[in-house]
Amino acid sequence: MKLTVEQVRHVATLARLSLSSEEEERYATQLSAILDAVAQLQELDVSGVEPTSHATLASSLLREDVTRPSLPPEKALANAPARVGTSFAVPKILE
Repeated sequence: MKLTVEQVRHVATLARLSLSSEEEERYATQLSAILDAVAQLQELDVSGVEPTSHATLASSLLREDVTRPSLPPEKALANAPARVGTSFAVPKILE
C-alpha cells in the first residue's frame, strides 16, 4: 500500500508532529513498506494455528499482585508544579 504525503501529513497532524518535507517523504516510504509487510502477513493461512497470548509459552514472570500501601497524596504531590486537591494539575489539550 502506497501512502501519500498528504496521508502522512494528516497522521502527523493527529499526532501533533511537525515534519519537514524531507521527513514527510521518508516517512511515506517507510510507512508504506510497513503496511506492505503487514499485507503479506494477512495473506498467510493461519486457520490451523492455535492462538496464544504470548510469543513464548513460558509461565508468567510477573510478580504476584498483592496490595501494598501507597504514598500519601501530600508526599506524592510534594514536587508537583501544580495540583488540584489531591491530584496533579495538567494543561488542558482537548477542547
